[in-house]
Amino acid sequence: MSAKPTENTAGIESRDDLAAYLASGSKSRENWLIGTEHEKFCFCESSFERLTYEGSDGIGAILTTLKDMHGWIPEFEGDNIIALKDPNNGATVSLEPGGQLELSGAPLQNLHQTCSEVNKHLEQVIAVGKELGVGFLGLGFDPMTKLEDVPRMPKGRYKIMTEYMPKAGNLGLNMMYRTSTVQVNLDFSDEADMVKKLRVSLALQPLATAIFANSPFTEGKPNGFLSYRSEIWRDTDADRTGMLPFAFDDGMGFERYVDYALKVPMYFVYRDGKYHDVTGLSFKDFMAGRLAGFEGELPTLDDWENHLTTIFPEVRLKRYLEMRGADGGPWKRLCALPAFWVGLLYDQQALDAAWDLVRNWSAETRQSLRDDVPKLGLNAPLGTGTLADIGKEIVSLSRQGLERRTRLNSMGDNEAMYLDAVEDIIGLGKTPAEILLERYHGQWGEDISPIYGEEAY
Repeated sequence: MSAKPTENTAGIESRDDLAAYLASGSKSRENWLIGTEHEKFCFCESSFERLTYEGSDGIGAILTTLKDMHGWIPEFEGDNIIALKDPNNGATVSLEPGGQLELSGAPLQNLHQTCSEVNKHLEQVIAVGKELGVGFLGLGFDPMTKLEDVPRMPKGRYKIMTEYMPKAGNLGLNMMYRTSTVQVNLDFSDEADMVKKLRVSLALQPLATAIFANSPFTEGKPNGFLSYRSEIWRDTDADRTGMLPFAFDDGMGFERYVDYALKVPMYFVYRDGKYHDVTGLSFKDFMAGRLAGFEGELPTLDDWENHLTTIFPEVRLKRYLEMRGADGGPWKRLCALPAFWVGLLYDQQALDAAWDLVRNWSAETRQSLRDDVPKLGLNAPLGTGTLADIGKEIVSLSRQGLERRTRLNSMGDNEAMYLDAVEDIIGLGKTPAEILLERYHGQWGEDISPIYGEEAY
């Protein structure tokens, strides 16, 4: 989720402007970049409780200490620091609704830079955590805290969303306050390239969910799922989530995504440093000057960009594509997730081969995978076999794509090294969640507390 609204105040005159905004993200292949985002739970090391914003060891103190120690530029909402910006490259550290700390990395040229950025960030927050007695946990769902016990962060947009979520689904508040993810943002060259990448990544998002499934516990006990985070998204808000079946229709392009986004109800309008609640109202009405409370006022591209951030499909289109299917996880998998998608989507041969594998899947097949994976993981049925069967082939394509990119580090290693963690999971045939469950029923003696040591950064 965004740290704060952007500042693109150009006016919107027509639907064409909205499509042109998306199309403006098109880049030549040599300018494609990689942006990685990851969230983590912050907890008190002595009690395992989630952190409030306030207090000497709270989220506000973490942000202030990061600012003081490393020169991050603070962003405020009222008197509260709600985000930090790297003055050198635009990376941000921001807050999710329950105080999950998120790194939104800078757009970088290769996975070596991406992994270095992740490592540097984690080193910084771990150093701050040692000073404050705070730990950071990489999982897809909070393994212990009850929903009512999760502290709320002082951000206006989250207050609006909190009030609206129960009207749209049963699990939206769990999504906001008890989940954590890692995602990668990738470029496209033109509309046709965007469409192919969107289709491939939508079809294979359940595979990514299975590979990175890492949320099998709720309130200290197994919850019956491997990726409960993914299951929660199935009952969050049908208007703004899902597998986007229209993306596979003839005529798919920027305009078709605009039509979809315009049907998604609004959350807010940001004016003069404040979020104004317009939940359930129509961006189309806003464009016609008929938005209740803002009659006669027309939206800007800033408003459109903010509206796009309130849409949560499995793959999200902005001026780039966001892969949104993976649970949060440990250090090595934060580099593995972007490696998986870069190998598939940034090498034409791999992209074409992946499309050949999924192009004949029906909408029903794609949806069945999406529905089955949260509980079954790699064992989700696909044709006469399971998702694990095609997973081996897809991961192989990704490795080949990374090797063909020939982006080497100072030691002469290519980017395929970051795919090792994925290959380990596919080779073992077990999701990370299944391994956690084995430890829970075995060496942990059905006590969830060791997870705060073994899975902490």
